[in-house]
Amino acid sequence: MAIEKNTREFDAGIVTDFRERMSYGGYLDLETLLSAQNPVSTPEHHDELLFIIQHQTTELWLKLMLHELASARDLLRADELPQALKRVARVKHIQRTLTEQWSVLATLTPTEYAEFRGFLGNSSGFQSYQYRAVEFVLGNKNRRMLSVFESDATAHALLSELLEAPSIYDEFLRYLARTGHAVPQHILDRDVTEAWVFDESLVGVIRAIYENAHDNWSAYEACEEFVDLEENFQLWRFRHLKTVQRTIGMKTGTGGSTGASFLQKALELTFFPELYAVRTEIGQPPAAHEPPA
Repeated sequence: MAIEKNTREFDAGIVTDFRERMSYGGYLDLETLLSAQNPVSTPEHHDELLFIIQHQTTELWLKLMLHELASARDLLRADELPQALKRVARVKHIQRTLTEQWSVLATLTPTEYAEFRGFLGNSSGFQSYQYRAVEFVLGNKNRRMLSVFESDATAHALLSELLEAPSIYDEFLRYLARTGHAVPQHILDRDVTEAWVFDESLVGVIRAIYENAHDNWSAYEACEEFVDLEENFQLWRFRHLKTVQRTIGMKTGTGGSTGASFLQKALELTFFPELYAVRTEIGQPPAAHEPPA
């Protein structure tokens, strides 16, 4: 059917009566979703809606990221590596979207933000329990973080559960051990409530996988996927830092942190340090890093 007067006619089968049918808005519960943006500035500042939507959409993506990472962790526990990596691949796309989102918030100038920042009280992204949950699943655990969520029973329960559970890296290393790789026993028996710290004894295990990639292709591919995860997370952290510096400079954060200085320190936190350390070892003689006998 040709377009006339720049108007497209309805197809004959398009449904228009939703009195007894599921609609798009009903399925997505748009009435609830679109009524959740409630600026608190008085008088209401034009740019506060941007600020709210930026953070609400971030929380929605974090919810999906957590859903996918938890599933990937459970699939690794069940030795379903290909399915787990499919989940990880989706998470990588979510991460890229989250990183790109900072460019929208960066359109908020210091002057514009200052006009409604005071109305935020002590609310801060530091208090995002879903962000902390993602960090916990990836292995960057910190029991002290639970204190921030003592007034939120749901958040506290979730983070407590994830603190006690193996991270996705723990499950990956256990998978490697079950599939014949010489992961040291002390790593398999470690206290999973503690943040992962670099373990030199694991580097050789990872090196063997990389230098025999043809025979260990699945494990080799998984290692690279985990490197992507960490790199993407660090890019997100860096973009967060630069957006904060651009918007408030070196001011103290609304939640009481030192602001940009606090975010700068986060760039030193790691998830899978052995996967980076092995890059120094690959191509070197096996004992090159050891002193002569």
